[in-house]
Amino acid sequence: MQVFFAIDLHDRRESISFFMKRLRIATAFLTCLAFAQAEPLRVASLSTVMADLARDIGAEHVEVTEIVKPGVDPHIYEPTPGDRKTIAKSQILLASGLGFEGYLDKLRPSLEKAGVRLVVGGDVVKPIEAACEGHADHDHAHSHGSADPHWWHSISNVQAVAAQICDAFVAVDPTGKAAYEANAKKLQNRLATLSKWVRLQLAALPKANRVLVTSHEALGYFAKDNGFEIFAVQGVSTSDQPSSQKVKRLIGEIKARNVKAIFAENIENPKVLEEITNETGAKLGGVLCADGLGSGATATYEGMMKTNVSTIVEALK
Repeated sequence: MQVFFAIDLHDRRESISFFMKRLRIATAFLTCLAFAQAEPLRVASLSTVMADLARDIGAEHVEVTEIVKPGVDPHIYEPTPGDRKTIAKSQILLASGLGFEGYLDKLRPSLEKAGVRLVVGGDVVKPIEAACEGHADHDHAHSHGSADPHWWHSISNVQAVAAQICDAFVAVDPTGKAAYEANAKKLQNRLATLSKWVRLQLAALPKANRVLVTSHEALGYFAKDNGFEIFAVQGVSTSDQPSSQKVKRLIGEIKARNVKAIFAENIENPKVLEEITNETGAKLGGVLCADGLGSGATATYEGMMKTNVSTIVEALK
């Protein structure tokens, strides 16, 4: 009886020892898994607007690197070798599309090789054609085709792109699905509130005053959404150089429509606009963020839209 008891006790000890070893292995595995899941999703962005949306949706679960930073002219920007390395180490690359990044097609092979998921905002928006006179005359490396690439000046487009970014985050990091979708829902609600705020502010402007004259053609989506006519010194790219004939015609339009103010942009030299104000008597109405986000109050999409709208209303009312 004692022999059997000793054998049974020995077996139990071995079983317990085996179980504890398996438990330690399982614990180590789960710890490693948790650590891996805690690593933030690596996101690179060629768009300051999309970078802001990504930070809102991803929060602490993502690490967003802005390749094209606020204040940099994206129309003439080219990725540096360091930028390309950063992009290759990312899991997701965000881009505006619609020809805004003229170098994007050159990046595609390296993105595929590195396994980087490309998210192009222009793929999910409703593009409009560039309407300003002289658009077809430009000749530069950043060819836009006929579409206006500045889609973020329509809040409904931004809502579509926010949903697109959320879907991409979930596809690459399914473990963060609940957090991404909850954050995206909050963002969508804020964008809906922003849209109502914009309409309320613009209600103070009569139809006759809804004429936007800007440095280059970047506010077409805003104009379409809110019933503005738009005129610009340059075409959809800041590298477009206006002819003297175009400037003369623009001066004529400003005088004929009794335009109160014209607007500079945050990354542009307002010298040409100052010359036009001298000829027309229109005032410089302020500085608008056109090609992306700025700093301070315009460092976020919501802040940029509110600042732009407030500037426009104050100058044209």
